[in-house]
Amino acid sequence: MYTYIAKRLLMLLPTLFGAAILVFALLRLIPGDVCDLKFGGEGGYVDPEQIAMCREMLGLGDPVYLQFFEYMKSFLTLDLGISMWTQAPVSEEIAARIEISVEIAILATLTSIFVALPLGILSAVRQNTMTDYVVRGISIAGIAMPSFWLGILIILGLLIGTQAWFGTPWMPPVDFKSIFDDPAYNLSQLIWPALATGYRYSAVATRMTRSAMLEVLREDYVRTARAKGLIEKVIVNRHALKNAMLPVITIIGMEFAFLMGGLVVTEQVFNLNGVGKLLVESVLQSDFTMTQALVMFCVVIFLVTNFVVDVLYATLDPRIRYS
Repeated sequence: MYTYIAKRLLMLLPTLFGAAILVFALLRLIPGDVCDLKFGGEGGYVDPEQIAMCREMLGLGDPVYLQFFEYMKSFLTLDLGISMWTQAPVSEEIAARIEISVEIAILATLTSIFVALPLGILSAVRQNTMTDYVVRGISIAGIAMPSFWLGILIILGLLIGTQAWFGTPWMPPVDFKSIFDDPAYNLSQLIWPALATGYRYSAVATRMTRSAMLEVLREDYVRTARAKGLIEKVIVNRHALKNAMLPVITIIGMEFAFLMGGLVVTEQVFNLNGVGKLLVESVLQSDFTMTQALVMFCVVIFLVTNFVVDVLYATLDPRIRYS
């Protein structure tokens, strides 16, 4: 087991190196740079010497191989550098927004788990009944409904509902406060985007749970357990559920990794300054340093999540042995 973990950790290095090369190359293929946007974004006259000085200061006038060398040097030393747009340290810019993205990702993942597992199991156990049809309808609606649209409906529902019940409309606060400073205020702001996003991904996990449970419930050992007279609850919880969890864990793990940087539209709807919004802004501003750091951050999250899921396989299924 420990040998496998060591091998997997070493395998992460070439993946990170390849991703670093790819993001560097793709950003350099985009026409224009941050200096063009800063001084010529409004279409007026710009002194070419001013743009040249800006490029020289940011190192954009250096040969590409020198820029790549400096980029890899910073990457290997874990130095994220300075933002080309704001001139602030990239680490500080990310640190100011990462708590929002992490908290929404955790809350949305918990929502997905608490909704998907019970509904998926119930739908599989009561296959082709009215309960199964209702659960499948709920899951299909969740897949078809974009998270940002559900977020808009939640905001409208809060405004209309609070106006009708309390006489004063209320909506989630805009200013962010850490959960460690004011938990009630923090949850009143972030629980709504988490619910909107969690419902969307719980629909996918519900269908996966149902499919995996149906496959396991048709296995010979389940029929043998029923023939021996075991209680159906014991069969489902102790024998079927654990073996059906492998594909479900994969889906949930990948969803969590995606949530760390893929909530751009949802963050926009709820006016949250998360990592996803920062990534889009850095791309639009041609801020190479910030974009490279954020993309590599998302790559690391995906790789670490995939690694943790693979290790959990051996814990949940004793038939899997790594060497």
